[in-house]
Amino acid sequence: MTNRQALLDVYDRLLERYGPQHWWPAETRFEMMVGAVLTQAVSWDNVEKAISNLKAADALSPQAIRQLPHDDLARLVYPAGYYNAKARKLKALSEYLGDRYDDDPETMAGVELGALRAELLEVHGIGEETADDILLYAAGKPAFVIDSHTQRLFFRLGLGPERGTYAGYQALFESRLPADAELFGEYHALIDHHASTVCKKTPLCHGCCLVEICPTGGEVVRSSPTLPESRDG
Repeated sequence: MTNRQALLDVYDRLLERYGPQHWWPAETRFEMMVGAVLTQAVSWDNVEKAISNLKAADALSPQAIRQLPHDDLARLVYPAGYYNAKARKLKALSEYLGDRYDDDPETMAGVELGALRAELLEVHGIGEETADDILLYAAGKPAFVIDSHTQRLFFRLGLGPERGTYAGYQALFESRLPADAELFGEYHALIDHHASTVCKKTPLCHGCCLVEICPTGGEVVRSSPTLPESRDG
């Protein structure tokens, strides 16, 4: 089986087990961009609380974020953690969108992928993962998002690149799969769901939909062929 076939096999197994994930949960492109910044190092539940605060304050627009005093913005995004840093990042993102695209994410989305990625990486607080979240989910570009879940899962599957860098993992997908934003978005969402519920730091390999093709999972199952008895009752 080629690497391309192996990647598609993983995708098919995850999709069959979990179904479509309907990412990214947002009403507008800008809301997706805000979510990409806020989700850094925090659970999505907390991001939703912060976005709800912004909506309630009528502050979920580039103009409103630019006009809000820093302390007020930090208070609104407090549930997302690192609130002072994230307030600064949202200010920078809003300044960028206003200066470059007159606050129009639709215009931004029309820029070529490579050029837009380079622009985003120049914005304060936007690293590779956040930039690719914005490219994929807000701009509809075929940029494969790499996070710790992806690296952990594909290392265990024995498919990780020899050099485990962000660029190395991204090339693993982008050089072998069709440049399809819908596919990339669904694949990333499935990976994150699987890694957060099954392929955790301590994996739950028994019953995993990938165990048949996972060297790590196979070894875990062979070393512990039966599940431990429940202590309940």
